[in-house]
Amino acid sequence: MSELLLDKRGSIAYIILNRPDKLNAFSKEMIDLWIAALTEIKDDPEIRVGVLTGAGRAFCAGGDVKSMIAGEGFIGKTNEEDDDFISTPLHVKNSLWKNIQRIPLLMDEIDKPMIAMINGHAMGAGLDMALMCDIRICSEKAKLGEAYIHAGIVPGDGGGYYLPRIIGMDKALEMLWSGEVKTAKEAKEMNLVTHVVPHEELEDFTLDYVEKLINGPQEVIQMMKRVVKEGMSMSLRQSLDYVSSQMALSVFHEDHQKAIEKMKRK
Repeated sequence: MSELLLDKRGSIAYIILNRPDKLNAFSKEMIDLWIAALTEIKDDPEIRVGVLTGAGRAFCAGGDVKSMIAGEGFIGKTNEEDDDFISTPLHVKNSLWKNIQRIPLLMDEIDKPMIAMINGHAMGAGLDMALMCDIRICSEKAKLGEAYIHAGIVPGDGGGYYLPRIIGMDKALEMLWSGEVKTAKEAKEMNLVTHVVPHEELEDFTLDYVEKLINGPQEVIQMMKRVVKEGMSMSLRQSLDYVSSQMALSVFHEDHQKAIEKMKRK
């Protein structure tokens, strides 16, 4: 069976990490399928929202440590007969760039809402993949942590970029330096996740949340996402100039006219 599933249900596209026996730890095949799934979500006009989740009892355990020890893993195989043989630091760098680092770059191009439905433990790069999403809805049973320190490596997929922007630099460094695992409640208190819900209500809560998004004005929702993301790296003047352009487009869009008519009827 495929190690990652793209399940399109109407306007919602579910990306399901599908290595439950490995706690959905990354493999090269999974990464390739993940990139293809994100590309489809970005380019398919019928898809309005993407939801990322895991099969089985885990969300994602990050890199497959056993495979990495054996000479494989998310940075590519290390078999000397393989084209992706990891023999130098430059090969490691290039393999990351060609593989797992394509995921955050693709995520950055998607203006549609992307929701992480964290059904179980999210560790290391698995947590970082949830951080790349816009909203994180978490089961009360889940635990979350940055485990890189235990493997003696740095976060290679964007965790060092996303984590401090979400929880602040001091808390991000503390999580990375300690490798401490957080409960869902602790993660919510430090703004690592958006919502924590009872495990048995996770899917229904997420679907209700997503349905509000898919029934809203799509162009405006996507504009809002881009305004917020671009504003993170702009000065106030630049942000105001950018948002004025988006406003000029939105007021002439049919979604605005429909919203005004709806307000008049209330």
